[in-house]
Amino acid sequence: MPANVYEGLFILDSNRYGRDPDAVSNQIRAMIEKVGGEMLVTRLWEERRLAYPIQGHRKGVYWLTYFQLSSVRLIEIQRKCEISEDILRSLFLSVDPRIVETLVAHAKAGTIASYSVPEKEEETPAARRIPPTEALAAAEAWDAGKGDAAPE
Repeated sequence: MPANVYEGLFILDSNRYGRDPDAVSNQIRAMIEKVGGEMLVTRLWEERRLAYPIQGHRKGVYWLTYFQLSSVRLIEIQRKCEISEDILRSLFLSVDPRIVETLVAHAKAGTIASYSVPEKEEETPAARRIPPTEALAAAEAWDAGKGDAAPE
């Protein structure tokens, strides 16, 4: 069975991570390698306050990984995450093979994505060209098949 590349995001118990960061983070690596996976990159993303308490925790450490694994073995990792006391939540996404190298390179460099949010609405090029009401009307006309060109 061919191996897929997965992105794994884990929310770790911040108290346990604070006491022994290497042991908690190495647990993830060991868990993936034990089922036959190959770790491509693993790193701390950030520590932050949770939107809602998880198992009584208000803070969590977000840990990002990219790994290669057979899809039938992913269920084993999901089960181990559910019973682990160090992992509060986990999420696994299959990565498109065309963007694996880029994602891994960004994760190794320590940047996931750099999005710039304009401070004012006037700074966006689209806001200067078309008022929002006209842009909405153009998009609705395009969806209905009445527009000549795609809205900007």
